[in-house]
Amino acid sequence: MSNLEFKPVWFDSLGAKSSCTLVKTPDVSILIDPGVAVMHPSFPASEADKWKWYEQAEKAIRKASKKAEVVVISHYHYDHFTDFEAEIYRGKLIIAKNPNQYINDSQRSRAERFFNNLYQAFGRISLEEVLEEPKPAEYPDPAKTLHAALTKNFGDYSRRRAEVLKQGEKWFKGRVEKWRKAKRIPALKLSEVEVKFDEVGRLKLDGTTLRFKGPLFHGVEYSRVGWVFSTIIEYGGEKLLHSSDLNGPVIEDYAQWIISEKPDVLILDGPMTYMLGYTLNLINFSRTLENALKIVEEAGCRLIIYDHHLPREPKFQERTKAVREKAERLGVKIATAAELLGKIPAVLRGK
Repeated sequence: MSNLEFKPVWFDSLGAKSSCTLVKTPDVSILIDPGVAVMHPSFPASEADKWKWYEQAEKAIRKASKKAEVVVISHYHYDHFTDFEAEIYRGKLIIAKNPNQYINDSQRSRAERFFNNLYQAFGRISLEEVLEEPKPAEYPDPAKTLHAALTKNFGDYSRRRAEVLKQGEKWFKGRVEKWRKAKRIPALKLSEVEVKFDEVGRLKLDGTTLRFKGPLFHGVEYSRVGWVFSTIIEYGGEKLLHSSDLNGPVIEDYAQWIISEKPDVLILDGPMTYMLGYTLNLINFSRTLENALKIVEEAGCRLIIYDHHLPREPKFQERTKAVREKAERLGVKIATAAELLGKIPAVLRGK
């Protein structure tokens, strides 16, 4: 029996947007990304079902939080954190995305509300009372480290891609100026809750090691959606990696990093196939498939939960068929969270 156990608390394949996971070792229990959002209008289910699944997810997350000592928040999207239900965070050590850097405006706004709620619930003060003045800082452009992605040959798309990257670099420089001028939200330590930012990098809790890797783009290079961090949990020679929102991953360097980690269990979000032709073009979709195939072939995982973003439209299995077929040939178990639990993915129940 494994000493590193995990439970998919709620995922998209169960009918509401989430990638909430409970991980247990003999030392500690960790709840990753305790958030949920209702499925989008085009999802093939009734509004009643969508809200039913959302409420079931909320209940499952509350229940799981009672078993956790550590809570991880990879970024400030509502399908990844709950704002605000005090009991989910009471008595916990929270490892959260740093709200002062590598963040867009909408996530910064959500982070401000979240931290204000924490301070009011557990400290009886407001965030405004503890905000710190801006301080000079350097913010390296994380795109510059993406050697595999930046040297990849995109053929006829290369010129357009160069334009997109140039626009992205300009956007990033604008973000840096905002971070330098904004008041800083401090990490907090109150009697009933403590928050550390992901820059802590590594935590050792007896025989369990937690590592956090970021900032990582939420999707393609210079994604305007922002940045996330991934979580790695190790105990007794076993390793679980929760990718958060890498969208495939679409970036080659992120796939190479996952392969280098050699996780026994990989919780990998898939490409947004329901946005194919809109925010996801065919070239970037092809990248996600190539990268997923490399991960299946080279990472040595025994299990890949391939969920979140992916099972939001009925053709997701057909569109990622090559990934599943390669996994089957190599003896790598790959499944949505619903399938792992012996259920039909919600998006396929009406077929």
